[in-house]
Amino acid sequence: MLLRFSKMHGAGNDFVVLDLISQKFTPRADVMKALADRHFGVGCDQILLVESPSKPHNDFKYRIFNADGSEVEQCGNGARCFARYVRQKGLIGKDHIRVETAGGDIELFIEADGVRVDMGLPVLEPARIPFEAETKASVYTLDAAGQTLQVGAVSMGNPHLVYQVDNVDTAPVETLGPVLESHARFPNRVNAGFMQVVSRDHIRLRVYERGSGETLACGSGACAAVVSGIVQDLLDDKVTVELPGGKLIIEWAGDGHPVYQVGPAEFVFEGKTQV
Repeated sequence: MLLRFSKMHGAGNDFVVLDLISQKFTPRADVMKALADRHFGVGCDQILLVESPSKPHNDFKYRIFNADGSEVEQCGNGARCFARYVRQKGLIGKDHIRVETAGGDIELFIEADGVRVDMGLPVLEPARIPFEAETKASVYTLDAAGQTLQVGAVSMGNPHLVYQVDNVDTAPVETLGPVLESHARFPNRVNAGFMQVVSRDHIRLRVYERGSGETLACGSGACAAVVSGIVQDLLDDKVTVELPGGKLIIEWAGDGHPVYQVGPAEFVFEGKTQV
């Protein structure tokens, strides 16, 4: 069958978006992996599915597949593209959108300067991330690749590790990233963030994403890095996150408050592909 798609990106984190409300298609891991292939498919970091909601108070269901074909719980940059897509395609007529994800319900707000995402409450309890640790802490000791690291652990609906480095330009993302991604203490694997604190309201970040490798931007990873930095009293409650593909604004007022993310969402091209 021919499948209609849109190519989009949020700060360089690129997506194939599929409307599965107006067309019927049953996603399979092998097909998702083939679509994401940059040489033999359309090419992307993740594939985003727009589906009808299963809960009456939500507007849509939002599903995410990584480039390796695995389905994951959350994607912040994808959420912004999702909001822009459903609004521009006429699937909804309002600027406040409620969607359900495998990681929980989130709210999206289309604003003049971009899309604002209510990413929900961050999770810091190890068992719920999930991460193997005896007690909750702001930093944990982790042995990996012959090193002893001090890392933060946060879930934004999907698991994140945050490792502070002096300079992201020289951080060993390509070599240490895959080791951390599959670390035994993260039973569902983990997105590995390498964070450089520039000031209390500015960080630089590179992320080795679970199932996709390093991407130009990771929205949920930016949220997790800021939460981890605030918990360690390294950051203020509103932070500019500078990623290889662009900048995001992340806000978190502390325990009991949701994390907000603001950033761009752009269309690149549209097409049809044989599946």
